Amino acid sequence: MKKIRINPIEKVKTTKEIVYEQIKNAVFNGDISRDEMITETMLAESLNTSRTPVREAVSDLLNEGLLISVPRKGLRVRDVTQSEKEQILYLRLSIEREGLKKLLPQVTPSQVSYLREIIDMQKETLLDNNRIKFIEMDQEFHRKIVNYSEQYLLEDILLNIYNLSRLVGHKALAKDGRMEEVIEEHLQIIDALENKDMILVQKCMEDHLLRTSDSIVIVERK
Repeated sequence: MKKIRINPIEKVKTTKEIVYEQIKNAVFNGDISRDEMITETMLAESLNTSRTPVREAVSDLLNEGLLISVPRKGLRVRDVTQSEKEQILYLRLSIEREGLKKLLPQVTPSQVSYLREIIDMQKETLLDNNRIKFIEMDQEFHRKIVNYSEQYLLEDILLNIYNLSRLVGHKALAKDGRMEEVIEEHLQIIDALENKDMILVQKCMEDHLLRTSDSIVIVERK
């Protein structure tokens, strides 16, 4: 059957979906301070909408762990403690080194090609200085490595700490030049993976994650 050359209709976002994205982006961009107490009424007024979509969006963000409820006061952005940062680093080092170990002997050219496509997308977001999209591509890069290695339980653990990792990652990107450094470090990982250099690829991943941790320290000292 011949297809008619008509562009498909894009799904129109609901008010709740728009509100959810606006609040989530504000959290990741630091537009809502972690010291700031907010309420559903304040959010509704700022977004010029009713409280119903705000309440629904807030419910999702609470479930995702990006916002926390403070009894009789309101809401505030989830703060990642030092202990949690250390645990996230430990989990990611362990999981992603294991992912590379399993992936390297069986990696395919198409998988390497897709990882390079992710880097190209990161370069585009760098030009637009779009940290939200950049960190999404960063998460896709790391998740794909574990997914390609068929370590699905480990991939689930990464997904479970996804939002906390994003909060940490956005803080790291606040360091001047960090986005450029991330791209270069990702390319080093891909090159070592493609060359099937087990020692180098694991070292590149370890150095990359440790530099991200160091970047957070630098930003927090300012």
